[in-house]
Amino acid sequence: MNSTIEPRAVLAGPENPSMTMLREVLTSLGIVPYSAPSPATAAENAQRSDTLMVMLDASTYGVSEVVRWLSAIRHHAKSRRVLVGVLAAHEADQGELLAEGADAVALVPLTPGSASRLVWRMARHARPQAESDAEEVDPQEVLRRAITRHQGRLKIYLGAAPGVGKTYAMLREAHELHGRDEDVVIGLVETHGRRETAILTEGLPEIPRRAIAYKGTRLTEMDLDGILARKPRWVLVDELAHTNVPGALSAKRYEDVQLIRMSGISVISTLNVQHLESLNSIVERLTGIRVRETVPDRILEDADEVVLVDLPPEALQARLQAGKIYAPEKITQALSNFFTTYNLTALRELVLRELADKVDERLEAVRADFGRSKGAAGIQERVLICITPTSNAQRLIRRGIRIADRLNAGTYVLYVEDRKLSSPEQRALAQGIALAESLEAQVDRVARADPGEAIARYAKEHRITMILMGESRRPRWQVLWRKPILETVLHETSNIDVVLVATHEGD
Repeated sequence: MNSTIEPRAVLAGPENPSMTMLREVLTSLGIVPYSAPSPATAAENAQRSDTLMVMLDASTYGVSEVVRWLSAIRHHAKSRRVLVGVLAAHEADQGELLAEGADAVALVPLTPGSASRLVWRMARHARPQAESDAEEVDPQEVLRRAITRHQGRLKIYLGAAPGVGKTYAMLREAHELHGRDEDVVIGLVETHGRRETAILTEGLPEIPRRAIAYKGTRLTEMDLDGILARKPRWVLVDELAHTNVPGALSAKRYEDVQLIRMSGISVISTLNVQHLESLNSIVERLTGIRVRETVPDRILEDADEVVLVDLPPEALQARLQAGKIYAPEKITQALSNFFTTYNLTALRELVLRELADKVDERLEAVRADFGRSKGAAGIQERVLICITPTSNAQRLIRRGIRIADRLNAGTYVLYVEDRKLSSPEQRALAQGIALAESLEAQVDRVARADPGEAIARYAKEHRITMILMGESRRPRWQVLWRKPILETVLHETSNIDVVLVATHEGD
């Protein structure tokens, strides 16, 4: 579609609360909703140059009918790309609808959160398309721009460790906003029993938490739908890396924050540096502690403002010993494990490096805006990460993502299927692919007998500028009888940088 045309969304389904919510979300993004009386009309509208997406209601028309019209929409759109979302009545129908061409599926009845999530997934997780030299603009990119243009701000208080005062600083700012008659509410704040933190929550409006039944008990999470319905100007969301209870709309709290911002609400949040996904392996190597809850680096990169909350290791240890961070029975263990002087110093250095990188990126962006960038115009760096079905795939992906971020490069992850995998290998591959997708890399799988030739061909087709490969773990007999993969890649891609990355446990 042409980028200068006001985009439309064709809604094929009866007017009901779910369609009304979708209409409100789309309108808030500057996308004009158009009601189609039937899927047939929706399919015909797919060929219009201003049609950005089509929404089909399978809960009304039935899955088999919608599957038929999915094919018709692709046919009418011809060479144009049109995003397609589907409302379904049953969770079991989602797999079939996605396999038949839907870009995203949501279950009815929609809530404010699930309506926003459906549109978000169409912007971020729709099936990849081959690159084209045509003048048509990718509708997925148009939708992303619409979200970015209308989204709320994100401010993150970043620290090197728990207890440095991130939540306290966030609450103090909230009181300043409240004192200026700004509409600010608490979405979720974790006081962890700290009296001085709990006192600062007083006097601030709060959205009650939502109760979720899980394994015979009732747990609470942030009420995403309540926040979206309330529509405050600012909302406080503590602990960005938190994993939600199964049964919540989003698996991770940062995903809730994305949907809140998409609705035009600004968010103030907190994060510790060890939770950044690309630093996961580095933190484990430095501290010996594996951090389970992580957020993609892009969350920090997308923040409008990052504020460092810093304490020297000695001061933080003093707070811990005074009982201001953990309960008394946990203090001795914490001091001998995570809160050692070495660990705190290493984490403090990491957080300072992250902020320095962010400042450099902002400076380069300003230079580019004023036409003073010295980089080569029109050259897009592209990093290809070649993974294998081992636990080292995740380490290689994290390393590649950090390299790509520093180069401001597009990121591609490739797995070449050259044999049948064992069950442990299938699990390792699935985990690697899930990580790559969470970091928004383009992931592809190709079946070829010769992995080296497949990598070289893929690199040429996608105009890759750098290839990252892990150390070979092939048995010696394979090395003797088959040409090494690295040798083939180097021979076939003489104009592409190839980097061999150490992926063993001590890297």
